[in-house]
Amino acid sequence: MENQTTVRYFLLLEFSKNWHLQLLHFFFFFVLYLSTVTTNFLIISAVVFDHRLHSPMYFFLMNLGLQDVGIVSVIVPKSMINSLMDTRRISYFGCVTQNFIFLSLEASDFSLLTVMAYDRYVAICHPLQYEMVMNWKYCIEIIIVVWVAGLLYGMLHTIGTFSIHFCSNMVNQFFCEIPQLLKLSCSGLNLLEVGILMFGIIAALGCFTFIIVSYAVIFKAVLRIPSEQGRQKALSTCIPHLTVVSMLILSGCFAYLRPASNTPSYIDFWLTVLYALLPPLFNPIIYSMRNKTIKCVLSQLWKL
Repeated sequence: MENQTTVRYFLLLEFSKNWHLQLLHFFFFFVLYLSTVTTNFLIISAVVFDHRLHSPMYFFLMNLGLQDVGIVSVIVPKSMINSLMDTRRISYFGCVTQNFIFLSLEASDFSLLTVMAYDRYVAICHPLQYEMVMNWKYCIEIIIVVWVAGLLYGMLHTIGTFSIHFCSNMVNQFFCEIPQLLKLSCSGLNLLEVGILMFGIIAALGCFTFIIVSYAVIFKAVLRIPSEQGRQKALSTCIPHLTVVSMLILSGCFAYLRPASNTPSYIDFWLTVLYALLPPLFNPIIYSMRNKTIKCVLSQLWKL
């Protein structure tokens, strides 16, 4: 293929040539997808319908659930359909759309986790000013900025990726993943894509640094709390968020910092599952495990 205009479709990674193994792949992704959507919608429903959860922390958690549902919905169903229909094809437009939505939601996800770190910082370090600082007007403005920033980043990154010249249409992954698409370039990265990649790295490092500094100040403030019960209560609101952030960062590092390979690898497949599909599944579970209010609300919803 001479350039990108000749690429009318891409061929995604074939899980197996064996029909029974393809069915196994379908059912694995079906269970994973159903579990992720169910757990996230339970949290979203709990926040929407119970007044006890009408606070900034749970408002952010609800938006995190919406983003996580979107992430799995844009990549898992297509892979399931391909396995069931015994095909590998995804259209050029479908690949562009999948890439744009996935990148936008991932960027929004990480931005929102940064905002949630700031929310915990204000709640623990400046509790008397919390309601004034984290008022509803400010929270809604933050959410709008998070979603818009994610969409802009996804759009720029998608434009940069699909402005390169593709020499092949064989994507060695179960969805249109950026690193695998960039490997198909005939002449390397162009200046636009390099600039966007650098901007993304700098933005991610900035968010990561902000989270680390916020929690350093938070833990310092927690140690000053005189009662052990007060310290435990403060930490109980931070540990789930810190666990979610750590899981996302560590899984992303495992996936992207390992040596690149030009051949299909099941290690690449499982690492992508680790960073793209498991965090959306475990986020609501982690947040509800140590939260008595959420567990109480969920039990009431379950009885309905």
